Amino acid sequence: MAFELPELPYDYEALSPYMSKETLEFHHDKHHKAYVDTGNKLAAEAGMGELSVEEVVKKSFGTHQTLFNNAAQHYNHIHFWKWMKKGGGGTSLPGKLQAAIDSDLGGYDKFKADLIAAGTTQFGSGWAWVSVKDGKLVISKTPNGENPLVHGAEPILGVDVWEHSYYIDYRNARPKYLEAFIDSLINWDYVLERYEAAAK
Repeated sequence: MAFELPELPYDYEALSPYMSKETLEFHHDKHHKAYVDTGNKLAAEAGMGELSVEEVVKKSFGTHQTLFNNAAQHYNHIHFWKWMKKGGGGTSLPGKLQAAIDSDLGGYDKFKADLIAAGTTQFGSGWAWVSVKDGKLVISKTPNGENPLVHGAEPILGVDVWEHSYYIDYRNARPKYLEAFIDSLINWDYVLERYEAAAK
């Protein structure tokens, strides 16, 4: 099952001013495309060309680092684009999600502070996550392209803290980018969809 670069679910201006057209053009059209192209080549060479992206991620983790890097980043970005929308973010969450954040993460304010802290303290490139693990929501961070899938968890929300995700718009102010992501970009409907799928 060859990797394919998905279309963005909105136009390039849709996320401005929180994420600019220029950032999306570089991030989606160049960085994500490179993960897809390299991942396809490496998966075919490794005899994994017919596997789903999730299977390639799990199978290559710890055994084929270069393939893992590209496959995991492809997986992460497939969801990253959907985790954002025009007019997103804010404190008005679907009830089921709000209840889970209240019971597992100590409420919205603590969730926000902890996700920003995870993203800010991830040294170098990486991601900050909200996942379902053992039936509960957990916040974590991972280096480079690594994701919760390889740690027995199902990611329901992730934010990219590689510099190409924010440097054009925020320069070195990573916490400001993370705040804007939570306050103004998160597509809570897609987070709910992922949560319901993970909670089954």
